[in-house]
Amino acid sequence: MARSVPPRSTLAAAPPAARPLYTAEERRRRDASRWTLVQGVLAPLQFLVFAVSAVLVVRFLLTGQGLAAANISVVVKTIALYAIMYTGALWEHDVYGRYLFAPAFYWEDMVSMVVIALHTAYLYALATDALAPRPLMFLALAAYATYVVNAAQFVLKLRAARRAAPDAPRGALVAAAHAELA
Repeated sequence: MARSVPPRSTLAAAPPAARPLYTAEERRRRDASRWTLVQGVLAPLQFLVFAVSAVLVVRFLLTGQGLAAANISVVVKTIALYAIMYTGALWEHDVYGRYLFAPAFYWEDMVSMVVIALHTAYLYALATDALAPRPLMFLALAAYATYVVNAAQFVLKLRAARRAAPDAPRGALVAAAHAELA
């Protein structure tokens, strides 16, 4: 079955405060997208990997022990990030007709690019020995701090959308929240 690109909303140019997160048609497409469920699974999984990894990174910084475990955990977190960003772009295309930078999630996507850049810099530094272990772990923490800011952006935006659309089923809004949590 051929996929049609949804038309860009006439509200796309409206200021963010004036435009709802989803038009009725975008909400329908969000609920119909297979990527909504995928994102709903990947987002909490990525957060769990992040939490474990953050503990391992901090443990290394405090004790000097567990470097290999910390490095592996950051690599796994980065793979999870890449997966959620890829499937999130597919979700955004299904809902808004663009793979990234739809007006509704423009700033969240911009910060996501910083998150990806920092995680990718970590992988590069790890693979090339460009940084000693401690600076490498501080780079991981910088990537994680940016990830937390980005996650908060999505959570706050989607909570506001839930308040603005009380008639929408809660499960759909929770799935949508996970769809953009990167």
